Parts: sequence; structure tokens; C-alpha cells
Amino acid sequence: MELLFKAAVITLAGCVAGKLAKSVRLSKLLGYLLAGLLLGPSLLRLISSADLAALLIAGEVALAVVAFKLGSELVFRDLKDLGRSFLVITLGEVAGAVFVVFAILYFVFRQDLVFSMLMAAAAVGTAPTAALMIMRQYRARGPVASTLLPVAALDGVLGVVLFGIALSLAKTHLAAQGGALSWWKLVSQPLVEIGGSLMLGAIFGVALAFLGKKAGDTDELLIMSLALILVCTGSAYMLSFSPLLANIALGLMLANVSRISNRIILCLNSFTPPVYLLFFALVGASLELAGLPSLLGVAAAYILARAVGKVLGSWAGAWAVQAEPSVQKYLGLTLLPQGAISIALAVMVRRQLPQYSAAFTAIMVLSVLLFEVLGPGIARRAFRKAEEVGGLGRQLIG
Repeated sequence: MELLFKAAVITLAGCVAGKLAKSVRLSKLLGYLLAGLLLGPSLLRLISSADLAALLIAGEVALAVVAFKLGSELVFRDLKDLGRSFLVITLGEVAGAVFVVFAILYFVFRQDLVFSMLMAAAAVGTAPTAALMIMRQYRARGPVASTLLPVAALDGVLGVVLFGIALSLAKTHLAAQGGALSWWKLVSQPLVEIGGSLMLGAIFGVALAFLGKKAGDTDELLIMSLALILVCTGSAYMLSFSPLLANIALGLMLANVSRISNRIILCLNSFTPPVYLLFFALVGASLELAGLPSLLGVAAAYILARAVGKVLGSWAGAWAVQAEPSVQKYLGLTLLPQGAISIALAVMVRRQLPQYSAAFTAIMVLSVLLFEVLGPGIARRAFRKAEEVGGLGRQLIG
């Protein structure tokens, strides 16, 4: 009962803090994190470390639903309609972020190989909320604005997929260091985990497509959808597969074989807000303020390297497809904000590689908070430089 009381308190506190953050034109996510930090072990200590471990189930549910939603956005016919240009630009900025972050952390700052891999994969995800807010506020229209949405959506999916792969490779590397794996298992284990995860998710996606048609009403569809997402997640853990990749495959398969995926997303949207709130407040509570000073140098290097990688990568991709000059110059600046998805990945790190959890979570939170503050100003400057404020820009990229 005491644990439930604490969960209720942190949920209510997060709700109030989120409302206050929104009143000053900041993301609710910032309020959730700060509320958790205030009530956590580092400050008021209402939430203990044991409580955090017991309430981790909220994070499992949140991440499973996030992965499912990301997968459901990959509709192949829509990707085909977007054309090659968007795909090349996305791959360019994804590769830029991964390679620059890994190189800086591993070769310059001499960080652990596994940690550098995880941070490089986590650097991919983009939260275009700040840029979208500025787009609406200034009615930005033109090549940069029209390229931003599909690129941000696609790199969000690619970021989670890459993180799932990086996590699998990291676990294999650590096992090999301990002498627990033969060379054959060293090669085959990641392939089995990745392939098995995708196959498992695809099976559940077909099942949900079939059962969803039998749902009598919205409540029944919500129950059925959430149950299959959670069963998919639990099955992935039991089989030593990746729940991230499994749920992405579930959403992807559903979106491409059935027309009910949009209905399911709407149903989940009515259920998930309190789960997200509790989870992100718990992430804030898990931050260890005593250890932050020692991480500031690495965090600054990560944030700067990610920014450089995204800007250079998007420029290279846009140049390769001969996009508008404004897209080449300014698109990368609108892709800098990092949001909730990156923080949600901390659940997987805490469960599967707990020795890296504290540093990973702290750096992700610092990056998100920084761009919550700086993101709107950076996006505003990018759209003004591109002459797209008030619809002054030219048409979509070719």
C-alpha cells in the first residue's frame, strides 16, 4: 500500500509540474523529470532506490508502447511515396550522429567500448517538437519545413532499431570478454537475437491484425492490443530476444497488413499518458546528483558531437540528392532536440546492462533538458535563415 501511495504522490506531483512547465512554454516532460528529481533519493527522498526498482514496470510498459507506435509509422507505401531523397537525407544524418559520437567518446575521451556504442546509437533519435512549435508559430513553409517531418519520423524508428542492435552486440561483447562464448556463438548470437526478435514481433503483429477485426468496441480493442504488446514483450525477455525490436516489428507488421493500426494508436493514446508521466518522473527520481559533476565533461562531449554529426550528416545527405541549398545548410539544426524516446531507452540499459545505467540516464536527461531550453531558439534561427518564416521559402525538395 505504501508503494501505491508513493506512486500516486509522484504522479500527482508530475502532473502539477508538467502543467507549470507548459505554462512557461516548456515541454511537460521537463516538469515530469524535475518532479521526480525533487521527490527522489537525491533530494526529498520520498522515493527510495528500492521503490524505483519496484516501479520499473511502468517503464517497461511505456517503452513497449513507444516501440510499437514507432513501428506502426513505417508504412511501406508511404515511404515509397516520399521518394529516395528523404531516405538518403535520413541515412546521412543518422550515420553522421553515430560515427561522430562514437569516435569522440571512444577515441578522444577513452570511454568504454560498450558505453560508446550505446551512446552512439542513442544519439540518432530526434524530438522535433520544438521545431514543430516554431513552424506553427511562424507559419514556416518551404523545403526545410517540409523535409523535417518525414526525416524526423524515420530517424526516430531507425534510432530505436539501432539501439536494439547495439544492445545485443554490447551483451555479446561483454560475454566474450568473460570467456563465456565461443567464436561461433560470438557471431551467431546477435544474429539469432535480432532475427528472432523481428520474427516474434511479426507473428504477434499478424495475430493482432486478425484479432483486432473481431473487437466489438474501443474498450475491447484497447484491452486486446495492450495484452498482445505486453505478451510480445514478456515473450521476448523469456526467449532472450530484444523487446525493442520485437515491438517495432509488431507495429510495422500490423500497419502494413491491416487498416486498424490507426484505431489502435488512438486507443493506446487514451491509456498511456499516466504511464508515461509516472515513468519519466521515476527517471528523474533515479538521477544521482552526487555523480553528475564527474559526467559533465562526457555529457558535453556527447551533446556537441551529436550536434556536429547531425548537422554534417544531414548536409551530406541533402548534398548527395541535390536538395535545396537551404535544406543542406539548415535542416540539421532543426533535428538537434532529443526527447522522450531517448530517455525511455534507459529502461533497457537498466535491465540488461545496469552497470551503465546511471551514466547513460544522466547524459540522456541532460541532453533532453538542454535542448528543451535551446531548441526553440535554434529552430527559429534556422527557419529565419532559410527564409521560410511566414511561407517565404520555396517548394519541397526535388
